[in-house]
Amino acid sequence: MYFYLSILNLSTVWVMMAQLQPGCPDEKEKTTALKDLLSRIDLDELMKKDEPPFEFPDTLEGFEYIFNEKGQLRHIKTGEPFVFNYREDLHRWNQKRYEALGEIITKYVYELLQKECHLKKVTLPVDATESEPKSFIFMSEDALTNPDKLLVLIHGNGVVRAGQWARRLIINKDLDSGTQMPYIKRAAEEGYGVIVLNPNENYIEVEKTKAQVQLSSDCSGEPAEKRERKDKTQKETKKRRDFYEKYRNPQKEKETMQMCIRDNGSPEEHAIYVWDHFISQSAAENVFFVAHSYGGLAFVELMIQREAEVKNKVTAVALTDSIHNVWHQEAGKTIREWMRENCCNWVSSPEPLDTLVESMLPDCPRVSSGTERHELTSWKSFPSIFKFFSKAMDAKNSSVKPTPTRRSNRIKYEEL
Repeated sequence: MYFYLSILNLSTVWVMMAQLQPGCPDEKEKTTALKDLLSRIDLDELMKKDEPPFEFPDTLEGFEYIFNEKGQLRHIKTGEPFVFNYREDLHRWNQKRYEALGEIITKYVYELLQKECHLKKVTLPVDATESEPKSFIFMSEDALTNPDKLLVLIHGNGVVRAGQWARRLIINKDLDSGTQMPYIKRAAEEGYGVIVLNPNENYIEVEKTKAQVQLSSDCSGEPAEKRERKDKTQKETKKRRDFYEKYRNPQKEKETMQMCIRDNGSPEEHAIYVWDHFISQSAAENVFFVAHSYGGLAFVELMIQREAEVKNKVTAVALTDSIHNVWHQEAGKTIREWMRENCCNWVSSPEPLDTLVESMLPDCPRVSSGTERHELTSWKSFPSIFKFFSKAMDAKNSSVKPTPTRRSNRIKYEEL
């Protein structure tokens, strides 16, 4: 707190100096007095009162947290939920701490997928060399051989990785609401094979060498004269900025570069790659998708690129607060018609679960997920989605499509 008050006072002094224009003797005397005041401020002493180093534990136990029997993250000693503001007035440090914990939780969920859900980790690309960047997905042992049903899970964008719906829910609520494990376990109980996509694992980050940092600043493609003038201005700006940054942000972060994973450089590419190399080659007669948020957009893009294959193999698609847009993505009429018959979008809404919700887009029925929170839609609609899949498979087997009908403002599917 002392540091931030000092900086505030220092900033006030700088503003006052900037407002003074050299001229009359009084103004000069004021300027001299302010300069003398600044010279007495020990900036190095202020540095010591800045944020602590970004050095955090690499295990849950190191953070002194653990998941209890209910799947809730709790402090080992106090039993309290996670506290974001671990240090007051150090928001950036608290955020870095939160992100470090999030990375540990991602690895923890990977372990649960393998130990509790009995999934195996499969490397992508399938023909990756030893030295190239790699990603991975998770699959059940029978994912490609199950002749009956296959469930494919796609999360949204952001920091989440395979097996997660929302990191925030995992940390602040519980594993059931924030991970895909309830879907995976239910699928196993009902005889589905399972494939868990990892659409946000698109690249690896490596630290830039000094030569690469210099090269990136030199390769502007501008004429030499213009670049010289620009460089001169940038040097002056950088000098002022560095002076300020030294005391505002003494922990300068390393410059990194991204190395894309071949054929998996975006969620859309990843979905198509997994379709081509795994889902399309599976033995299942009925493939089902659950796609959350941006995952819905990735599915629609897959549909556009592999329309005939998807129509032939996919029985039903459950979207949860999907952000797809059939107009912006230029989905054709035949795709829109197929989606109306085979997809349903559980959206965030204050209405009770499964209540029909009006839509301006002519793609698929929209029903309430029973919550207004975007990140909770997959969890809240969980029981309805598996009923939807069962109805869709029964309808396919009897050559009759399930038709959404309004009964007491709730969505129902006619008994076949």
